[in-house]
Parts: sequence; structure tokens; C-alpha cells
Amino acid sequence: MRAVVQRVARASVFVDSRAVSGVGAGLLVLLGVAEDDTEAEAKWLAHKVANLRIFADAEGKMNLSVKDVRGEVLVVSQFTLIANTRKGFRPSFVSAAPPLVAAPLVSCFVAGLEAEDVPVQSGVFGAHMQVDLLNDGPVTIVLEKGPGAG
Repeated sequence: MRAVVQRVARASVFVDSRAVSGVGAGLLVLLGVAEDDTEAEAKWLAHKVANLRIFADAEGKMNLSVKDVRGEVLVVSQFTLIANTRKGFRPSFVSAAPPLVAAPLVSCFVAGLEAEDVPVQSGVFGAHMQVDLLNDGPVTIVLEKGPGAG
């Protein structure tokens, strides 16, 4: 499981030119699920994201989490994050989880954030989406699955 976490002033998801979800200040999380990922890893990653200290405190230091600043999180499933680009020029997605495996793990990740009392919105799993965001900083962090990684 891989998450690209961006601190945002705002973020929205559009499908067929219609806004389907959006958040104000907080995080945009692009989430890729690999075929061997587990619910335990999804829950661990949600806890990590909810508590990641990438917001400024009163002294301007990155010392606060999205929970601390009462921010929101927009989660967008993105299987292309699991691409293998080591060989050739065309990415391989064979390690990405199939939809029947990935969708429940994305839902588990979202539920993990909600369990941390973080307001969460989501994109539409499997849909062609346009993501509009205003990156704040910019601050972008890549997290990998499981304890000991990321």
C-alpha cells in the first residue's frame, strides 16, 4: 500500500464534470493498493496519516497533525501508484490489487481515518476522476505500508 499525502488548502474530485466530493484545509491522500496488502496495513496507514505532523504550530514548525488542526482528508484511490517502471517505458500494473481486493481495503483505510475522528471524503472507486487541489507549502509525503516502512 502506498499513499501520497499532500497538505492542501482545498481539494475536490470531479466525475463527468460534476463535483462528487471535496474538503477544505487538510490532506489529499492518493492511495494505491497492491495485491498483497492487508486490512492491518490499511489501518496502520490510516493511523499514520491521521497523526502525521506536517502542519505548522504557533512557531511555524511542522509539529501538528490533521487531527490537531481539525482538518479534513480527501481519499482518492489510484492504482497507478503501484506501477512498476523498472523495465521499459510502459508502466506495469500487475502488482496492483484487482478491484474486488482493492475497494474493501480503500474502505478500510477510510474507516481507519474516521475512527481517528478525522472528517473524510472520498473519490469514486474505479471512476475516471479529475482532482483539483491547492497544495499548501507545497508539502508532499510518500508513505509505504506497514510497520517499519515509510
